[in-house]
Amino acid sequence: MNVIGIVCEYNPFHLGHLYQLKKIKEMYPHSIIIVVCSSNFTQRGDVSIINKWDKTKIALDYGVDIFIELPFGYATQSSDIFAKGAIEILNHLKIDTLVFGSESNNIQELINLANIQLNNKEYNNIVKDYLDNGINYPTALSKALSDITNTTINKPNDLLGLSYIKEIIKNDYKITPVTIKRTNDYHSKDINSNIINASLIRKLLIEKNDITNYIPNNTYKYLKLLSLNDFYPYLKYQIINNSNKLNNYQTVDEGIENRIIKNIYKSSNYNELVMNIKTKRYTYNKINRMLLHILTNFTKEEAQSIKIDYIRLLGFTNAGQKYLNSIKKDINIPIITRYKPNISNLLDLEFRANSIYAFVTNNFELIKLEYNSKPIIKN
Repeated sequence: MNVIGIVCEYNPFHLGHLYQLKKIKEMYPHSIIIVVCSSNFTQRGDVSIINKWDKTKIALDYGVDIFIELPFGYATQSSDIFAKGAIEILNHLKIDTLVFGSESNNIQELINLANIQLNNKEYNNIVKDYLDNGINYPTALSKALSDITNTTINKPNDLLGLSYIKEIIKNDYKITPVTIKRTNDYHSKDINSNIINASLIRKLLIEKNDITNYIPNNTYKYLKLLSLNDFYPYLKYQIINNSNKLNNYQTVDEGIENRIIKNIYKSSNYNELVMNIKTKRYTYNKINRMLLHILTNFTKEEAQSIKIDYIRLLGFTNAGQKYLNSIKKDINIPIITRYKPNISNLLDLEFRANSIYAFVTNNFELIKLEYNSKPIIKN
């Protein structure tokens, strides 16, 4: 029996995700599938249009055996930190295979490139030169790899896959990475099949277009018309109230706090603020993440103190429960199902972020679920 790990966001769960699960079951017919998923905020600094409990229900309906929360402290960071948290959790859960979508679908090439990133000193020097010239970090990484190998890796899933593979190599995890060909480009705005990217689905939803052809039947009822603009009044208050210490927040670096303070008074909404503070050095994702860290009061000091010291179980099937029972004595951190204060800095941060999500979405049941929830069980 193979134990398969998937790292995802399901924002929202769409036909591409369903395709991935079906392919995994074809490739590994007698397997346990474990998903580690960001909860109510995502790696690109965005808000999830499906809350984490509804994501769990959908995933279990479509073949996932165990659904685990990727904590906010890792889920809303750069790809390397995101990957570190996710792969560490999956390693605790004894997966033997990591499956991820890839634009190139060339696993050996990705492994070779990951080894260069880890071991080639020339690579690090080239990255530094690009950064010193004002190039943003993801582009600097891609350009440095291209300079050394003549191979261009600049698609989001390939770049994230490199981060996964680096974590596996660095820690000598006994995990085999496997790719499934990505059927569309994350940034594509074209609709040429019923499998389109999650970003485009969210855009269509906000514009009140029909998206039922692009998501499974069980997804639609859980969707919420939600964007970062809904959080803007709370973010604006945080920025103005803490204007003299914005650089204390995680990922607010290199003086960009001055641009944030300058533009907060003349930006009427979230998107306008992002456009006003954008520079070539900062990607949209990086800006979104830093604003999200300000919103949730996630400081650099707090970021230094977090570590994977628990596993938050949100749901499982009968087969998943049987598997967990078979390995629980070999897992050296606790598996928890609900929030308790002051047992983990990472868990306290997760509660704070989810509470803000609950306030803005006017769904206070989500706060009760943090304290009182039991895992969702799919028979």
